[in-house]
Amino acid sequence: MAVVLHDLTEGVATITLNRPKALNALDTELAISLSDILHQVERDRTVRVVILRGAGAGFMAGGDLKFFAGMLDREPEQRRAEFRSLIHRFHESVLAIRRMPKPVVAAVHGAVAGAGLSIALACDLTVASDDAYFTLAYCNIGTSPDGGSTFALPRVVGVKKAMEIAMLGDRFDAHTALGLGLLNRVVPTAEFDSEVATLAKRLAGGPTVALAHTKRLINNSLEATVETQLERETESFATCTATQDFPEGITAFLEKRAPRFAGR
Repeated sequence: MAVVLHDLTEGVATITLNRPKALNALDTELAISLSDILHQVERDRTVRVVILRGAGAGFMAGGDLKFFAGMLDREPEQRRAEFRSLIHRFHESVLAIRRMPKPVVAAVHGAVAGAGLSIALACDLTVASDDAYFTLAYCNIGTSPDGGSTFALPRVVGVKKAMEIAMLGDRFDAHTALGLGLLNRVVPTAEFDSEVATLAKRLAGGPTVALAHTKRLINNSLEATVETQLERETESFATCTATQDFPEGITAFLEKRAPRFAGR
């Protein structure tokens, strides 16, 4: 059985972490499969939005501790090398999500822990069911965080709160996560799939090139001067006006109808 599933329907690529018996916990096989599929989706020009979700009772419960325990008999330097390799492969997925020229939505439920929280933070939007719970958890197994969480957390919640989340490893619920700015929406579990599908359809019908530029502008703004960012905005706006979607958007507005964007 594949540990990561991939479906493409009407421009929506749904990637499903598929180790439900292990709460989709990260091991080498999942890290490799997720990275490979994300790179495939990144290159596929028919994909207009990506949904990342988990099968079974949770999104991702962090690293697979049973898998980790199998490395405990290694010499420390060998163990260090094996975990470095695993994390490098996981980080390929994080980078693919952040640079992908299309929106990536994390649809999370149940456990969103450790690497699960890290990868949700890498996504552009996150929708949670109201049964979701969150913890960074790395401190509980004696490691520092990975997956870009130490990059994303301070920028979202501030340094002091990021220190608390990372150093205490406490568990918090979806409404607390929403209040911290870690989520975009919390919806009742019964409405979760419908809400995700509606959001995916809306993004897939959007101006794909413009959304790609918007994503890149916002991500790159974190380290830019205002002068640099203004120049980037100028070039991005001008580039978008050369697409097919720009005249369609203008015409639709003037005709008082919904635009029919082609994504080109």
